[in-house]
Amino acid sequence: MIILASTSPTRAVLLRGVGVDFHVCPSGFDEDSLGDLPPFRFVYAAAIGKLHSAIALYGKANAIIAADTVVTIGDRILRKARDQSDAKNKLLLQSDAEVAIVTCSAFSSRDKELIDISQTRYRFAPFNEDDLERYLDSGDWRGKAGAIMVESFAKPYIISQKGYTSCAMGLTIEALMPLIKFDLLRYGTKR
Repeated sequence: MIILASTSPTRAVLLRGVGVDFHVCPSGFDEDSLGDLPPFRFVYAAAIGKLHSAIALYGKANAIIAADTVVTIGDRILRKARDQSDAKNKLLLQSDAEVAIVTCSAFSSRDKELIDISQTRYRFAPFNEDDLERYLDSGDWRGKAGAIMVESFAKPYIISQKGYTSCAMGLTIEALMPLIKFDLLRYGTKR
């Protein structure tokens, strides 16, 4: 069995999109306990914390996927927005700006482990005020790092992209798939 130690609907969509069967089983790890860390250290510590918490809860006999994502402008981390006003402020910082989205994807099974830290860089055009207000009113920004969704709201504003879209969506599928396929071939979907 593959466990996704995350309640992120976007991560679930990414796994389903590549045909992976999994069960959503949150780890309960509190990423707010990490305090202020630089972006790459933060996502690493959060993903590893989620992975180890899930292993403690569900055991090493299961393949476990955990991840964490942050949006950054320079060294400034834009975490999930607390409310609509905070979401708007975070989005305005990204409008007409260079943004990096950093994801740490972690996979652990009986005999394999992979930790991947990837970054996708975007250059966004200025966000249209009416589009921004519609997006804020939709509530789709909730639970999203930096309140941004590159697969929907921000997509028409992308001037340039360097890196995987899956990384920006919260799980770098391209890095994980070789081990997921290996695990499924070796052990099957049921254990």
